Amino acid sequence: MRQIVLDTETTGLDWRNGDRVIEIGCVELLNRGLTGRHYHVFINPERGIDAEAVAVHGITEDFLADKPKFGEIAAEFEDFVRDAELIIHNASFDVGFLDHELKLLGRSGLNQLCGGVIDTLKMAKEQNPGKKASLDALCDRYEIDNAHRTLHGALLDAELLAEVYLAMTRGQESLIMALEDETPRGDVELAGGPRERKPIKVLRATDSELAAHDEVLAGIAKANKGLCLWIPPAPESAPA
Repeated sequence: MRQIVLDTETTGLDWRNGDRVIEIGCVELLNRGLTGRHYHVFINPERGIDAEAVAVHGITEDFLADKPKFGEIAAEFEDFVRDAELIIHNASFDVGFLDHELKLLGRSGLNQLCGGVIDTLKMAKEQNPGKKASLDALCDRYEIDNAHRTLHGALLDAELLAEVYLAMTRGQESLIMALEDETPRGDVELAGGPRERKPIKVLRATDSELAAHDEVLAGIAKANKGLCLWIPPAPESAPA
């Protein structure tokens, strides 16, 4: 299974107001393993960048002045992500921006280009309701070193998100592997012949524990007008 972990940086918060993509970072996963392949590009947005956005990612108009426009990199970006499942944190943001860029060029959106999208922000909120779900918070939760992340950056954030996603889903992977690797005991031949089973130690309730148990059941029966599933009914008396 081929997956692409993707992140973008932009000139502002809303493509509907004319904001554009200025950086794309992608890393490739194949069968849940990092392949070392990545795609990274800075893009000239042909417009200004909001001061608030520069404070987040540190990318300036002067830095982007000689970088390619989106139309010049669209084909190579499509080639890298084509048919893969995308993994994105707050997917609606990045997908909205990228679809807008592709639409401006008359090209198909990501839903036709790729094999689906996993939103790790939504996944994190479902797994841990009420807890912080930012990328930094998830790095802390899963003990992933992000000390070098002083500013947002598309490639760095994609690399961190790949580790976060693998950590978030590792329990499922372990369960699947355990089920696949399990071998019926009868098919295993142990070296040196069959091993002797140790007798099972049976711990029986003491008189005081039995008395306490009966007391709890009596309390349940009293609270439920004599009905308690765990108290067997008294045997009926034989007819005279």
